Amino acid sequence: MKDQTLEDEDFSMASVDTEVERRKLSVPISMHGQRLDRFLADSIYEFSRSYLQHLMSLGYVKLQSDKPILKASYRVKAGEEYQIELFPTDESNAFVPQPIPIDIVFEDESIWVIHKPAGLVVHPAPGNWSGTLLNGLLALDSRALSVPRAGIVHRLDKDTSGLMVVARTRQAMDALVDMIAQREIKREYLAIGHRSWSGPQVREIQLPIGRDPKNRIRMAVVDLSKNSGKEAHTTLSCLDTQAEGCLVHCQLHTGRTHQIRVHMAAIGHPLLGDVIYGGKPLEGIGGQALHAFRLSFSHPFTHKYLSFKLDLPTDIQNGLRLWGLSYN
Repeated sequence: MKDQTLEDEDFSMASVDTEVERRKLSVPISMHGQRLDRFLADSIYEFSRSYLQHLMSLGYVKLQSDKPILKASYRVKAGEEYQIELFPTDESNAFVPQPIPIDIVFEDESIWVIHKPAGLVVHPAPGNWSGTLLNGLLALDSRALSVPRAGIVHRLDKDTSGLMVVARTRQAMDALVDMIAQREIKREYLAIGHRSWSGPQVREIQLPIGRDPKNRIRMAVVDLSKNSGKEAHTTLSCLDTQAEGCLVHCQLHTGRTHQIRVHMAAIGHPLLGDVIYGGKPLEGIGGQALHAFRLSFSHPFTHKYLSFKLDLPTDIQNGLRLWGLSYN
């Protein structure tokens, strides 16, 4: 057996005493021509893409069991056989079922639409390796074990409440991922921002977002000529405004990390309670005042148009009342 010590501390094993797992993978026709790291991430759900890339760089991914492939950009061919040596990580060990209450708004054999409460983490990550939505989905349906990320195709921040669509089969996941990429799933939010609304009632915010170069735990509007990031587009519509704050309808056209929070802060209206991006807390508001209240899309297989809507949670209703904002 090879030395099981991985050099980068960010990719440390959960236990050096645990036996290495050797897994064999065959490239299907549908993945022909894809990058090797994408093929691996698509086939091995419980490990992150960056971790698999790291294993690759150390020679733990082999073609036909004897030829190490070191480049993540290598293009795979249908019918190729790969062997990969896997070492336990906190993330892989977190990929276990846990009985967590899940509010199901809609379900059929292909999809769930769920109501995620504020405070629930969607996917295991440092500091939250258990008690996540993913753990609950694995406990809810044993089939979720065979679907990448238990069918999670988009996320809400821990302190953001609202609607999410989840795939129950691999075919549904592929279809939903493509629908999101084609902007065929409409995601609408309600947010409370600081200060009286400025500018026109409807504002199209198209500002690229990437890691904040001054604080890596935050996201920020970035200059793509100087920093890495991606284009981001949000439509913001003011529904009501008072001296202390404003109620804003937000529609996502892209899905960047913290997109609404960053865009609202960038135009001078950080979210109520969002201390990371300049907002201030208000008694009775837990986390940022952001709620995914409406989700609309055509069913990936029946093609029936589905639209779901949630009432505002109590804490956001309290925020509206305290600031004299109305929502009809």
